[in-house]
Amino acid sequence: MREGERDAWRTLMGCAVERCSFGELALLYLVPRAATVVAKEDSVVWVIDRKNFKDILMKVSDEKIQEYVKYLSRVEILNSLLAAEKLQVAKALMEKHFSKNDVIITQGDPGTTFYILFEGDVAVSIDGDEKARLQASEERGTAQYFGERALLRNEPRAATVRVVSKDAKALALDKEAFDLLLGPLEDIMARKELPGGGGTKAVAPPAGGLHGGRDPSRPKILMSDLQKVGLLGAGGFGAVELWEHKATHETYAMKCISKGFIVKTGMQDSVITEKNILFMTNSDFIIRLYETYNSKQSIYFLMEPALGGELYSMYQRKGFYGSEKHAKFYTAGVLCAFDHLHERHIIYRDLKPENLLLNEKGHLKVTDMGLAKFVIGKTYTTCGTPDYFAPEVIASTGHTHAVDWKGISAVKFPPQLSPQCVDIIKAICQKEPADRLPMLTGGSKNIKSHAWYKGFNWDKFQDFTLEAPFLPKVKSKKDLANFSVHPDELPRFIEYVDDGSGWDKDFATC
Repeated sequence: MREGERDAWRTLMGCAVERCSFGELALLYLVPRAATVVAKEDSVVWVIDRKNFKDILMKVSDEKIQEYVKYLSRVEILNSLLAAEKLQVAKALMEKHFSKNDVIITQGDPGTTFYILFEGDVAVSIDGDEKARLQASEERGTAQYFGERALLRNEPRAATVRVVSKDAKALALDKEAFDLLLGPLEDIMARKELPGGGGTKAVAPPAGGLHGGRDPSRPKILMSDLQKVGLLGAGGFGAVELWEHKATHETYAMKCISKGFIVKTGMQDSVITEKNILFMTNSDFIIRLYETYNSKQSIYFLMEPALGGELYSMYQRKGFYGSEKHAKFYTAGVLCAFDHLHERHIIYRDLKPENLLLNEKGHLKVTDMGLAKFVIGKTYTTCGTPDYFAPEVIASTGHTHAVDWKGISAVKFPPQLSPQCVDIIKAICQKEPADRLPMLTGGSKNIKSHAWYKGFNWDKFQDFTLEAPFLPKVKSKKDLANFSVHPDELPRFIEYVDDGSGWDKDFATC
């Protein structure tokens, strides 16, 4: 706002004066206005709409991608790539930041990652003797590359590369990501030698398949073998209920989503993706999916129950705000879940206390993969909970799994913090994605070894022998006491009329 004064009225929310801004969520996505703003006097307001805002930011992003393509064009072993393939690889490059004396690669280690140095100086050593120095400058547009043979085969590194400038920046791509994106480089190089060789390849699913299904060694659980126990939760999509197996008396969480709601909100692809993502995971820190079902009006996810309740509700009821002991334990669970997801090129994108559940032993489990996505490189979708958006999501410049680490700030940290706690939060929540603690050399181990976690037994934590700081009261496998929901909270029924598109035909596992 340039000049003048405006009120958000009826229930007065506040007064916007010169240099204030409002309506910023409209730049991210279509959402109903939360308040009415009325001019109290003649005013001049500067306005930008969503399309122009996104176009400006995407132009900046596109220019950076084209610069990456130029870097790739200088790499001899990538000469076999077509222009479209180089563009795909450029979009998949991950920016890494290093400090002086950081070792980027070590002689003798398995070679799995290719690097393009675009800022800073590094020394190349063999058997302890410095053999060369590589210098790069982002300002001058000069770049150096090393480790390119890692894209061909996993062979030991021939040299050690260490940062000798104050800091350095590099682009990185590992062999697994390259193979998923385009297929083995050896095949691409061979293709160039063949008459008529050419064409591009779509992103391939990971080993086992992006659409890899349920564990075939486990007996199927038919929906007819189950009976409803009660209600665990409700949302705009439908209900989450507790169901019991009639013969074994094991209990499960059943997420029921109205097909009418799915079609009305255009979520057909999203629910299929959620199913596929869940079947790609196999971690004790993530809610497991056992089966999926399909009926005339709804689809269903049969999942592992976590009867200790939501972390958010538990904090509200028990007042654990201020306890570093609790924050430490629960963020450790999130870290282990993210390690598992990121190894599989999955970005979670919706970390918040409401999506963290506790089992009967007080251990944390991440749930709700509705916004999770399999990604090689960056994705550009604006999604998540606005209160927890990372800067790069707002900027629409593309985001990687670094957004998940920024999201750890959504987990309940105490209001009065120890110096070590302040330090780890600042280190994780850096504005630049590549500067966040788990994105630096060492990855998530940087969090585990941080001073805030001094004395924390990670081995016991990961094998679930470390006692939880809070033990929920769960009397039986059918105890609903830790969930507070009323049937009146269920959404209005939306009838589904099959349009013949067949979007749901392969959804059910049995």
